[in-house]
Amino acid sequence: MTQVKSGDTVRIHYTGTLTDGSTFDSSAGRDPLEFTVGSGQIIPGLDKAMPGMEVGEKKQVTVPADEAYGQPNPQAQQAVPRAEIPDHIPLDLGTQLQVQTPDGQAMQVTVVQVTDQEVTLDANHPLAGKDLTFDIELVEID
Repeated sequence: MTQVKSGDTVRIHYTGTLTDGSTFDSSAGRDPLEFTVGSGQIIPGLDKAMPGMEVGEKKQVTVPADEAYGQPNPQAQQAVPRAEIPDHIPLDLGTQLQVQTPDGQAMQVTVVQVTDQEVTLDANHPLAGKDLTFDIELVEID
């Protein structure tokens, strides 16, 4: 059978879980995830697990934080005066918001602290600092 090599376009079904067993993402009920192996389209730790797999093969891969979304960057948190945030914006802890950067780019942030004066927003990826486990099944190689 054909084995995956760098440069191949593959399709996988996957379920991603955290160390506590909770699922953070899955392709169940959706089309398989398609990407080119070695192209940097997916997290490095999962990309490295693909070469050598054959269609129909299933594998469990543990990806340390440094090969997933990295460690949280404290400089990615910013306190914003609460008065600058419109009243209709929810500010519950953990709420994910989309903000616009000065250069017009959209960026996702998470509300991590709220006081009467300030709201602290965190632009780190929600999975930064977390080790991830993926159950993967190789569906197709192009």
